[in-house]
Amino acid sequence: MQHAEFNLVVLISGNGSNLQAIIDAIQAQTLPVSLRAVISDRPGAFGLARAAEARIPAHVVDYRQFPQREDFDKALMQQIDAYSPDLVVLAGFMRILTTDFVEHYLGKMINVHPSLLPKYQGLNTHQRVLDAGEQIHGASVHYVTPELDSGPLILQGEVPVFPDESAKSLQQRVHAIEHKILPAAIRLIATGQVTFRKHRVYYGDKPMEKFQLDALAKQL
Repeated sequence: MQHAEFNLVVLISGNGSNLQAIIDAIQAQTLPVSLRAVISDRPGAFGLARAAEARIPAHVVDYRQFPQREDFDKALMQQIDAYSPDLVVLAGFMRILTTDFVEHYLGKMINVHPSLLPKYQGLNTHQRVLDAGEQIHGASVHYVTPELDSGPLILQGEVPVFPDESAKSLQQRVHAIEHKILPAAIRLIATGQVTFRKHRVYYGDKPMEKFQLDALAKQL
């Protein structure tokens, strides 16, 4: 699936709904990138079928075949680098990556996380939000750094938390936000509006500020 010179590789672990959002945006010609490959760490991931349907090369680097995390990361790195991507996108990719791997792609790898970072890093975000009595939840796209879920933010989207909400219903609405902000963040990077410099996100020629994050979110 090639529409532009900006090359993308997407990593998945499961259903691949965020991958589908990227594919849909490319097909709608609202995302000027070339999706070169999809790589899963799990052979049965439904996202692989989504890639096949869109005629995108799909690969499996099965984490179970690598007793050492470092060996898995090396194999994954080799598969990614075969496509010379400008950007690596973690779209529901569930492995914790080694520092060496992250440093190799520093400034060229982003992740979508189901919370309004820096709140609720890690897993089970929806239930934790409910348990804490939060009224606002959402999702974040950020650059990946060695510290888990701590890289600088590119884009966020919010959803209200309704009374008597379940973790599942909240998750579904957060997914819908993810499907908007991930293609939008990729577009900002691919078009050069957002860059990663000196461990910070720059919007234009200045460091990204909170008001700019909020303004970008309102444009979605």
